[in-house]
Amino acid sequence: MVLTSLVCFPQVKDSIAFKNGIDNPSLLSTHHFGIFSSRINTNFKIQAPQKTRLTFNHASGNNFHPYVEAYFPKDPDVRAELSHIIWHDRPFNFIDQETTPADYMNIVIDAVIKEFRIGVNMPLSKKHELGIHLRSYLITKGKHPFSFFTSDESIEWVHSNIAGGEDPYGRRYYGLNQVNFEYFDRHGNTLKLNNNDFFIGGVELNHFYYPTLNMNKSDCLFLNFGTHLGLNTSKFNPSMDIGVSANAVKTIPLKNNFEFNVAVGANVLRKNFINFKEVIDLGNNPFLATLEGNLEIVKYTKRKNYNAFGVNYQIQSRYNNKEEADYYKLLGKWREINGGWQHGVETLYKALSNWSFIYTYGTPKLQLQLYAKQDFLVNNAPDFQTGIGFKVPVLN
Repeated sequence: MVLTSLVCFPQVKDSIAFKNGIDNPSLLSTHHFGIFSSRINTNFKIQAPQKTRLTFNHASGNNFHPYVEAYFPKDPDVRAELSHIIWHDRPFNFIDQETTPADYMNIVIDAVIKEFRIGVNMPLSKKHELGIHLRSYLITKGKHPFSFFTSDESIEWVHSNIAGGEDPYGRRYYGLNQVNFEYFDRHGNTLKLNNNDFFIGGVELNHFYYPTLNMNKSDCLFLNFGTHLGLNTSKFNPSMDIGVSANAVKTIPLKNNFEFNVAVGANVLRKNFINFKEVIDLGNNPFLATLEGNLEIVKYTKRKNYNAFGVNYQIQSRYNNKEEADYYKLLGKWREINGGWQHGVETLYKALSNWSFIYTYGTPKLQLQLYAKQDFLVNNAPDFQTGIGFKVPVLN
């Protein structure tokens, strides 16, 4: 694999030996359901690392959903009747469980969620890699200066002065810089977090296999396949997840020590494959599937370092079964705010997508990575997220 890499880019043999494909930081969102499960980070490396590496990632995301209630009628005839009515005009008659039985849930999310992820990636052989990662989370109000880009003030300043209009989703109405994180699921369980609550989300084991392709070495096409095991350790979701992934990377050498990389990947996670205790209902869709694409331009320097700029697009499947959106009834404070009051429930029935813009500075001994993630569909889960990552070798 190293020889193939050298053929792909002969101008900078020393540099390409340590630049391993598109080696992104963790780009997982701080979704208020997702943080309790071991979602899969897409792997766009082209070979197993030559040395064991220590990785550290920190992310900060602003999640905001006003309080909303949802009723799910149990009667098939009622469901069929409501499916012909647009969601915001559906009649409300589910108070009496005897005449109109229905499941019930409510949710409100307002917090800046901070993720701290530390791990090691080690070569098992020339074609096999093992990664072990520990993830943890801190729930905060997001005040300056500790959440400068993801604070409520910064986001509302952008809305007021650049895009979106003055407070389009009610942050100012409900109050800036506060934590209101509570979810009552349809089984009667409550998930509640307060300001400065910290918890260990879990441990993830990731194994990757990098096959050798039978093609011309100048084609510069690389594949890898992953198997994933996650142990979730929070009190809300003590469980085990399993998953698989497949990824492809194409490297295109350019003139003047430039390189262009393009990659696509897909993975699927079986959430809660095993539950160790009773868990919160974090979505009744048992599978989370993800498609991801990445473009990267790289400039190698005379000092054998590099600067890389990447754009990543990710789309993840919905947390709840789609058919429920045909008949649910939502209640919220729609008269007090301009819009978006329904997002806390509505977005659980939509595929979630986001764009990440990544900068990487790399040397043979260090990678420093910065990124910003934006939800252009206004899912607010999160609305805006930033992150930083470090990668250093720990063994020769």
